[in-house]
Amino acid sequence: MDVGRFPLARRAFQVTRCNQCAEPPCVVACPTAAMHQRPDGIVDFDKRVCIGCKACIAACPYDAIFINPEDLSAEKCNFCAQRLDIGLEPACVVVCPTEAIPRRGPERRHLARVRGVGRDVVAVRRPEKETRPKLFYKGAHQATLDPLAARRPRGGIFLWSEQGSVPHQVTSGHPGMPNNAAAAVLAYDVPHRAPWDWRVSLYTWTKGIAAGAWLVPALLLLAGLLEPGRPLWSWVAPVVAGAFLAATAALLVADLDHPERFTMVLTRPQWRSWLAGVA
Repeated sequence: MDVGRFPLARRAFQVTRCNQCAEPPCVVACPTAAMHQRPDGIVDFDKRVCIGCKACIAACPYDAIFINPEDLSAEKCNFCAQRLDIGLEPACVVVCPTEAIPRRGPERRHLARVRGVGRDVVAVRRPEKETRPKLFYKGAHQATLDPLAARRPRGGIFLWSEQGSVPHQVTSGHPGMPNNAAAAVLAYDVPHRAPWDWRVSLYTWTKGIAAGAWLVPALLLLAGLLEPGRPLWSWVAPVVAGAFLAATAALLVADLDHPERFTMVLTRPQWRSWLAGVA
């Protein structure tokens, strides 16, 4: 994104990656524990048990998780955990020519620089979410930390990319003026599709109807306005509620990228997830 105003203008870059939260909401949201936190604190994922429900995407405040279009499973930066397990550094740390990505670790030669987190001014993204992110930015412009700080360019003209031509698309940036003191305009971005469609909206309706079809007659019964033997309570409410509840379940399964794995929500539920509770 371009920040400031001519002649005091410059280009700032923001890399969207997993913040390796100490309190990761994606781990709580995952119904099968495919997204999990290792003993060393790294938030990792197991593609073998991912059902593609996208609950982790909704829970992540950093837009760091996506669905891999090839295997239809959730994916993100896992700090190259497979490399760390054999004594190697993450690939980004190794390939960076200016050592701009030091890793905290007592055995690393970057230790002196990493200790600067305790001395220098650093920032984190979305601290109000209370996820306790462990990715610290030094010298970052505020526009790169706030996803809504920069506005979209007029006419949808982005540098080296196309926006607005992809169906069911999410466009980054703020449609109006930036919400911080320094003017910022998006210069480069890539289009990406919204991970949800009409099925999510529809199942909220069917779920609400199922609950209401049972709750309203129950309240009438408790208030003495409905007799227990009436058809509304004896068979109409259970049939209507059951039908819409079955429709809700069908929509939930149809929205999964791995519907054949839906039984994993029942066989290995992670009970802190709202999706496991619904199942």
